[in-house]
Amino acid sequence: MNRFHVHLNVADLATSIRFYTALFGAEPTVRKDDYAKWMVEDPQVNFAISSTGRQPGIDHLGIQADSGEALAALGHRLDAAGGALVPEQATVCCYARSDKLWTEDPQGTRWETFHTLGEATTYHAGEAPCATDGTSCSPDLRAAKPRVAKGASCCAPGSGCC
Repeated sequence: MNRFHVHLNVADLATSIRFYTALFGAEPTVRKDDYAKWMVEDPQVNFAISSTGRQPGIDHLGIQADSGEALAALGHRLDAAGGALVPEQATVCCYARSDKLWTEDPQGTRWETFHTLGEATTYHAGEAPCATDGTSCSPDLRAAKPRVAKGASCCAPGSGCC
């Protein structure tokens, strides 16, 4: 089953961890010096916060796929929605290795669909497209060159997303 994902930038990580631990009734499943994540079952959400220097508030929304096939299906849905896709393969982001597809909604909100492949020891890998600003895993989609043009098939040759 896919899981809704929310990532917030926060100014004070410790204060925010206390707040969300009380709200969710559980300790974070991942806790680092600059990041925390809860895998909440009710409601089913992957909720993450980070204090990496970005403006506090919503960094991005997303959907965590439970398999590569589910990620490909989400890619087709993103394609049908009409957003330009930025795929990332085996990227390091938020202390995890994942395959991803990024897009923006009509308001410019970044959407991340991803399938987690395993843990990582760093917040992000410096050479990955997601590290374009050096402070967050979510890419600057206006600076990143989409590999799949708006309205094109997700599985176009060379797109790398399927």
